[in-house]
Amino acid sequence: MALTLDRRLFLALAGAGTGAAALSACGGPDTSGASTGAAEDLDFKDVKPAASIDFWSSHPGKSQDVEKELIAKFEAANPGIKVNLVTAGSSYEEIAQKFQTAQAAKSGLPAVVVLSDVWWFRYFINGSIIPMDALIKQLGFEVADYRDSLVKDYQYDGKQWAMPYGRSTPLFYYNKDHFKAAGLPDRAPKTWAEFAEWGPKLQAATKAKYAYMYGPMAGYAGWTLQNNLWGWGSGWSNGWDVTCDSPEAIEAIQWVQDSVYKDKWAGVSSKDQSDDFAAGIASATIASTGSLVGTLKTAKFNVGVGFLPGGPKSESPVCPTGGAGLGIPAGISKEEQLAAAMFIKFVGEPENTAAFSAATGYMPNRKSADMTKVLAKTPQIQTAIDQLAVTRVQDNARVFLPGADQEIAKSISAIVTQKADVTATMGGLKKTLEGLYERDVKPKLA
Repeated sequence: MALTLDRRLFLALAGAGTGAAALSACGGPDTSGASTGAAEDLDFKDVKPAASIDFWSSHPGKSQDVEKELIAKFEAANPGIKVNLVTAGSSYEEIAQKFQTAQAAKSGLPAVVVLSDVWWFRYFINGSIIPMDALIKQLGFEVADYRDSLVKDYQYDGKQWAMPYGRSTPLFYYNKDHFKAAGLPDRAPKTWAEFAEWGPKLQAATKAKYAYMYGPMAGYAGWTLQNNLWGWGSGWSNGWDVTCDSPEAIEAIQWVQDSVYKDKWAGVSSKDQSDDFAAGIASATIASTGSLVGTLKTAKFNVGVGFLPGGPKSESPVCPTGGAGLGIPAGISKEEQLAAAMFIKFVGEPENTAAFSAATGYMPNRKSADMTKVLAKTPQIQTAIDQLAVTRVQDNARVFLPGADQEIAKSISAIVTQKADVTATMGGLKKTLEGLYERDVKPKLA
């Protein structure tokens, strides 16, 4: 599959109607229905904001308390508007399902909805969200002050379809006490080869069962393992060429399997690797920056954080971005849409994004956010901010092929929990991913 297809063309083609079965399979919204017809040029000049709106959130990074605080501040500044915080699911996928159900029923829609970086364009495809540009202009959003790489994730065809909210990168977490006991330097490993040397030392010097804990494969294996694939010189794909069965990719994933079964210094979490790490079961792990504050509160030891390790081919950049933004549904009144935009603008103000970052560990979305107090209390957040400069755009096969993320997770789970043959499994994964392309993308090229 040597065709080069950029993101703009893909989305334009996808807008013509992608396969319903594949999109439903990935846990996100079904895009087989008719478009809701989001207006291209919305005029809000003579609109008054609604008196009450619903905000659907999964409380990323255990952010429910800080979300309540931000809502209280917003209502105090805007006494004519009430914001109802609704727990719409425990994950981005659950919100996607709930949002799709409300779309189909044409009722019960929120005014503000959390959209992950992987899911937002699917809402765009079926016209479920509105472009925010008219609202941004009318309300005076300072878009230029948002961190460029984060705000651009929600831009398409010259329009802004959402604004950053709980944005993150993976971080390398390590137990400083364990590292000291093992005679290791107080830092993250520069490469995975270096950590492979450290693993047995950590197990010998501590009571930890594992030197390292992989996250549950049913979660975001496709997200975090891009780090290993990039470090070994490959990826899930190169543009739209699926490369998960390349010699480099096979070597990378074989190394991952060996760390669990052959070398036995790594484990695979059944629930949450951050919790396992904080409990002292493992000396190190990779988890979202959104887990940082919670991990620091829970752990009974000194926690260190660092950049993701590199591999034998690339030491940098080997870190993806991730997380969620806030969007506005198309199927609600202009009054609700205006109130929603006012709330999104308020949440994104420098002092509020700093407060959200302080409470969760997610990135401060604004360049001008004063992080002095936050960093004085949680200096580890600076590492996450610094790592933004060496992040890399995620592989197309993971974020744009419908259903691909779940197929990746299924294959990697078989490799690291059932000791499936790496070459055969990755070869099968390639066929599956190419099948998604052939069925849901290629037919639209004509």
